[in-house]
Amino acid sequence: MSVTYRTDAGLAALIGTLGVCLGLGGCERPPMDAVQTGYRGLGMAEVINPRLDAVKAAKNQLPPVVPPASADGPLASSVYQNIQVLKDLNVAQFTRVMLAITQWVAPPDQSCSYCHTSNMASDDRYTKVVSRRMIQMVRHINSDWTSHVGETGVTCYTCHRGNAVPSQVWFINPGESSTSGLIAGNAGKNKPSPTVGLSSLPYDPYTRYLLEDHNIRVIANDALPGGDHSSIKQTDATYGLMISMSEALGVNCVYCHNSRSFAVWDASTPKRTTAWYGIRLARDLNSNYLVPLTSKFPQHRLGVLGDVAKVNCATCHQGVFKPFYGESMAKSYPELQGEVHHQTPAPPPSSSGGSPQSAPPTAALGRAPP
Repeated sequence: MSVTYRTDAGLAALIGTLGVCLGLGGCERPPMDAVQTGYRGLGMAEVINPRLDAVKAAKNQLPPVVPPASADGPLASSVYQNIQVLKDLNVAQFTRVMLAITQWVAPPDQSCSYCHTSNMASDDRYTKVVSRRMIQMVRHINSDWTSHVGETGVTCYTCHRGNAVPSQVWFINPGESSTSGLIAGNAGKNKPSPTVGLSSLPYDPYTRYLLEDHNIRVIANDALPGGDHSSIKQTDATYGLMISMSEALGVNCVYCHNSRSFAVWDASTPKRTTAWYGIRLARDLNSNYLVPLTSKFPQHRLGVLGDVAKVNCATCHQGVFKPFYGESMAKSYPELQGEVHHQTPAPPPSSSGGSPQSAPPTAALGRAPP
């Protein structure tokens, strides 16, 4: 009898130990750091894991810069055939850009042949057609989206990091096939997904907001307004996107928002305005640069619904609040600055969520984590 008792007690202790391990499996072990980003008492603090920061830092190192090219010499377009984008560069500058892009994007075993045939002027390879449009896109970002990228700018390496396809892209997620009866569908959620921090929120937070142009709302302006503007579905979708953005930048919600009132612009940190423009930047790139290239890609490069790979916040940020922690790579490549100018998007909405303000919010709360 006593032997049975000890066995049962040991089994209970084992089960209890396993339960504690499982319960703590989602926790992070100390030490942890915290940086206050707002006024005391507001709960505005970034919690930082130094061990994860070390891993992120190793992944956010800039590659060696290709030596600058001479500004003298004939234009590349007068020497080479089929130059459609970089017509303003001379031969040396053009060659420098091609060498850099090869290092940033092309697989090591393919080099120039990743985009070019033996006839360098030929457009037979889809990768060349796509790359040409991507160069235009980079110049467009650096010229017309300083509201988001500031003076830091971007290069091809910002997204590609040495890979032919950026590691952080997204396709439309069709979810599981709907069935009939009581389980006719899951409303696009309740399937824990890494895109929303393994929560059960909608597992495609991107199509609605980073491809289409739905407003991002949780709190309605009027009592009982009705419609999708204040629906639970809209709230779920909004939180899914916010979690995705938080994961992409490696920050908490209070990096942009004031915890006293998440909706109020005037009390938000300046980063919220930058993020507002970032959402519109992603929409612009997806709608005007990436989706139109769909027919150029082979089937194996498309999603299950036949859509092209698209960008989200993680494509550039890759886990840190600023790509490469804010160190500018674009300044070393003036060839990738451009003179393309398009209409600047309207400023963010007012605190009440009504008509746009005459200028973006200028609240001075917050600072970036060290």
